[in-house]
Amino acid sequence: MKISLIITTYNWKEALELSLRSALVQVVEPSEIIVADDGSGKDTARTIRAIAAKASVPILHSWQEDKGFRLSVSRNKAIARAGGDYIVLVDGDILLEKHFIYDHIRAARPGCFVQGTRVLLNEQLSDEVLRDKQLNASFCTRGVENKKNCLRSAVLSGLFSFKSRRLRGVRTCNFAFWRGDAIAINGFNEEFVGWGREDSEFTARLINYGLKRRNIKFNALAYHLFHPMNDRSHLEKNDRLLRDTIEKKRRWCKKGISQYLKGCNQK
Repeated sequence: MKISLIITTYNWKEALELSLRSALVQVVEPSEIIVADDGSGKDTARTIRAIAAKASVPILHSWQEDKGFRLSVSRNKAIARAGGDYIVLVDGDILLEKHFIYDHIRAARPGCFVQGTRVLLNEQLSDEVLRDKQLNASFCTRGVENKKNCLRSAVLSGLFSFKSRRLRGVRTCNFAFWRGDAIAINGFNEEFVGWGREDSEFTARLINYGLKRRNIKFNALAYHLFHPMNDRSHLEKNDRLLRDTIEKKRRWCKKGISQYLKGCNQK
């Protein structure tokens, strides 16, 4: 199956460079990489072009004008452009363990979406990684805040991975789903503006559509660089939108990916 890796970004080219480079040294490469850019400056575009020129897989830059935090819009535009059957979604401050794509392929199942494993790096370790432009994190590395998540094990993954229909703990910084399922619920809800809850609302509609959540433990490892907390001024409004979707069991959002599909890949 064809895998489209989508990496979101906004004006942090140093982290994006490391994320892209980690994606290009995978045991199994994605079919393509799409950078979903929420309005970064020209220096980010230069970074992407420089890496793409030497990359072994296509790297597409899906850019939109900076009109504030519009992550749902940015992701929808990238998914619309994707040529893959299966979408693996990460943030631009995520570094991928070399088996990341391989593990996501193995975890993919019809009727399911996947939550991968996130390893949190503290501020000091993140600064060192950005300075040295490399990461060698393990269970014993100082600065890894949830050390057990550094362990990659097929045995432990088989024992501790699970299916559920709950929303708690959903984080689309390491998330995977079938492109057709995303289109069936009209993608991310663009009524969400500003940080917060757009990932939970997207997940709620996937569940209402009949899909199950697969939580993959000890596989599909993603290392999350430290960053300051995002502006939460829109959180109250976004919480209301999420509650409405849950209470009314919505599967479809009015303003979503459908507006970008004309002339794009439709499957």
